[in-house]
Amino acid sequence: MMDEVEKSDLSEVAGKPANACERVQGESVERREGAKGNTSKHGTRWTLSQESVLPGLDRVRERAKSERKGRFTALLHHIDVDRLRSAFSRLKREAAPGVDGRTWKQYQQNLDGNLADLHLRIHRGAYRALPSRRTYIPKGDGQRPLGIAALEDKIVQLAVVEVLNAVYEEDFLGFSYGFRPGRSQHDALDALAFGITRMRVNCILDCDVRAFFDSVSHDWLVRFLEHRIGDPRVIRLIRAWLKAGVMEDGSWAATESGTPQGSVASPLLANVYLHYSFDLWADRWRHREARGKVIYVRYADDITAGFEYEEDARRFSAELRERLSRFALTLHPEKTRLIEFGRFAADNRARRGLGKPETFDFLGFKHICGRSRAGHFQLRRKSRRDRMRVKLKALKMELARRRHDPIPVQGRWLAQVVRGYFAYHAVPTNYPSLSAFLYHVKRLWLHALRRRSQRSRMLWERFGRIAADFLPKPRILHPWPQARFSVMHPRWKPSA
Repeated sequence: MMDEVEKSDLSEVAGKPANACERVQGESVERREGAKGNTSKHGTRWTLSQESVLPGLDRVRERAKSERKGRFTALLHHIDVDRLRSAFSRLKREAAPGVDGRTWKQYQQNLDGNLADLHLRIHRGAYRALPSRRTYIPKGDGQRPLGIAALEDKIVQLAVVEVLNAVYEEDFLGFSYGFRPGRSQHDALDALAFGITRMRVNCILDCDVRAFFDSVSHDWLVRFLEHRIGDPRVIRLIRAWLKAGVMEDGSWAATESGTPQGSVASPLLANVYLHYSFDLWADRWRHREARGKVIYVRYADDITAGFEYEEDARRFSAELRERLSRFALTLHPEKTRLIEFGRFAADNRARRGLGKPETFDFLGFKHICGRSRAGHFQLRRKSRRDRMRVKLKALKMELARRRHDPIPVQGRWLAQVVRGYFAYHAVPTNYPSLSAFLYHVKRLWLHALRRRSQRSRMLWERFGRIAADFLPKPRILHPWPQARFSVMHPRWKPSA
């Protein structure tokens, strides 16, 4: 039976349990006798995501939490072979190689020897970062530059980021969501939706930092890191990544500022930079300078702020520009705007003879002031049309390349694409966008099938049966924002 005494049970149990909650100092309890065997060893634990959590970082987290202004002067010893191996196992197997041309499978062939040599070079100071390989991906109305690091640089960066996360996850503020463990884009969307619907928000400041990843000052970034990181060897590693430069069309170019998008360390470094340049200042501003309620949600360099009073919003916008200019950052003049938005925006504008409230975009969704069937305010979110067009355009090109694949092969691939799109966009109030996306996917697939032959007579009725066999139907997959936010923050109490 499950409750029978096993051989591994301890011979002594506590005589009296503490009768206070875990946050209150309760009565002392008799200590249990240590278990025999290997349970006293600091073994590897496993998280719900099946990622190993290597030992040694718990003490770092505890010290970071208890000593808010303390500096960590010895962190490099946490970068051992086991941590490097864990980092290697989490890399994508089919990722594009960097300038060294080494792939994941090639490195794995002599993994133990490669990791032992890499570990030795790191601790001897002989490790040298290689330049990132510059590539471009489509982004809305243009292209976004990405930096693909060499394989060993990815391994070292991932291991260092894991160690630094143990420090900075105790420092980062609650409204910071970008690329943090346990915080997704939908957590940021839920927090914003919850704040707009439950707090006294009457206007929204939609901020866009111009070319953030290209504008980060290396000097300021290192100064920010040195607030908490006193190990010069770790700082030297980060400086090496920042100064490694980029390779494009066979020529090397130095990087005097910025961090390459796409590298493993860039998200953490960006969060550290914005934590000191924006988060701490903004949090202090809303408690000391604002007259009304203020909410913030930041995902990397995407910042959205909600205000009760327009006067607060205008003062904050002016002071924010001055604040960011001190750290080599600027707000985009066209993409940064202040709009009337919130529970009472539609009624207030109607009384003044104005039209519907403006909308704003955040993390791929257009946010709209709408109404429920009962006539109450409802924040409506729908997929951005420009992003959908870019996705469909890429899908059309890929379908042309796969045109002569067997129909079941095409269908299974398209089903994965559609499910992936639904996994992110299937939020409440967005059902029409999901249906529109599926409809356009079907039309593109039918067009591709008809192009397989000049004699093709594929009709919509026959194709509809084929599509129904493979493509999933649109349905809402995510809960309402307040439901998930209440679970994530059970002690949060909205203001009146």
